[in-house]
Amino acid sequence: MNTLIAIIGLGVLCLLFEIFNLRKAIVPLTIIGLLGVLGLTISEFNSTESYYNNMIVVSKFSTAFSSLFIVLTIFLVTLGHNFYENHQSKISDYIAIKIFLLAGAVAMVSFGNLAMFFLGIEVLSISLYVLAASDRMNLKSNEAGMKYFLMGSFASGIILFGICLIYGAMGSFDVTEISELSQSAELPVWFPIGIVLVTIGMLFKVAAVPFHFWAPDVYEGSPALTTALMSTLAKVVAMATLYKLLSVMNADVSESFKIVVVVISMASMTIGNIMALRQTNVKRMLAFSGISHAGFMLMTLLSLSTSAGSLLYYASAYSLSGIAAFSVILYVCKNRDNEDVVNFHGLGKTNPLLAAILTASLLSMAGIPIFAGFFGKLVLFSQTIQAGYLALVLVAVVNSIISVGYYFKLILAMYSKEPNEDKKQTPFVIYAVAVVAIVLNIALGLFPSLVLDLLA
Repeated sequence: MNTLIAIIGLGVLCLLFEIFNLRKAIVPLTIIGLLGVLGLTISEFNSTESYYNNMIVVSKFSTAFSSLFIVLTIFLVTLGHNFYENHQSKISDYIAIKIFLLAGAVAMVSFGNLAMFFLGIEVLSISLYVLAASDRMNLKSNEAGMKYFLMGSFASGIILFGICLIYGAMGSFDVTEISELSQSAELPVWFPIGIVLVTIGMLFKVAAVPFHFWAPDVYEGSPALTTALMSTLAKVVAMATLYKLLSVMNADVSESFKIVVVVISMASMTIGNIMALRQTNVKRMLAFSGISHAGFMLMTLLSLSTSAGSLLYYASAYSLSGIAAFSVILYVCKNRDNEDVVNFHGLGKTNPLLAAILTASLLSMAGIPIFAGFFGKLVLFSQTIQAGYLALVLVAVVNSIISVGYYFKLILAMYSKEPNEDKKQTPFVIYAVAVVAIVLNIALGLFPSLVLDLLA
């Protein structure tokens, strides 16, 4: 609860800096504030408390994921210093929206009541709609914002309808009461229907097949930093929330539900990877890559009682490599009309360090050893085999091999083609974020137990 109050206070402070014309101090002070909030969150790790009649519940799960969200927000705010340099008059708005988005994210993994869960989703979603359409002079950004707003609104409506049915069946929004009542012999038919509707709405937010069709267009049209936020922070938040929802409401009892999860997981991996093979736009390619990673993360839903640690690990590995990759994309595609692979030609010669970082982050996403992505997949595969879904693991292994194809298309463009232009000045911020993110990724790969044992 203290974390949530501190984050909201920090967001208000960002807006006050604008009033006092302290624009240059916004980014550094926000980063210092977020580091303070991170320390506050970590200090609550071993406490289990509930606030306001169980509206907010602090647990190991919520504090671990909240810490990950705060770290990702620190990276995104830091990148904003360079990305918004031509929009100084609006920098407080952009940074404040990201901070309020973080408040929604923390509420989504800390809820003890379905009303709080929905409130968190709406705070997060509205912030994302605004950020997607924030490049007002760009037609693609307007289209992305509109498309995301319409699709997100439908998803929110489906979630709200599901919550209403759960309330109608159980007579309560409190997840502890719902969990106790769900173990009784006779359950109204509205309860499983409500669970299904909430799950469908969350699968929209995760961008899993067949609810993925908005993602490529929205990722491509949004400003690059917003795309980075969507593909890392927003996706991980939605996945963690779906996991918590199903585990706290004892919704994992049905075998047919698990079979549906297996089918969606397989479809997300396969369609995401096959479509990514055909892309020439890097942001669009990473959108389809994100759809396939959503398929991998859905595997954790097959063993809800034991896979919280592996979801945290995989989410950390994926989002850190995503931040590192987007740092390089922001540098390469600055002042360009598009994010095509052509822009990356010869990067290995003009900027070897950034090319190496992008290569490392892509190899982590592909699941190559020493990087955290490999161990994330390894843990997921072993848990899924123990749960008895060998066919799903075989499909996942084949998809990991397919993904190497499109990741290497970008790597080969950097090292085997001639550069399009001379070397340009690289801002220190880009180097700092990219290096720290990929070093953290490799550290997680070398010491996986640091994260895996947190939620054991």
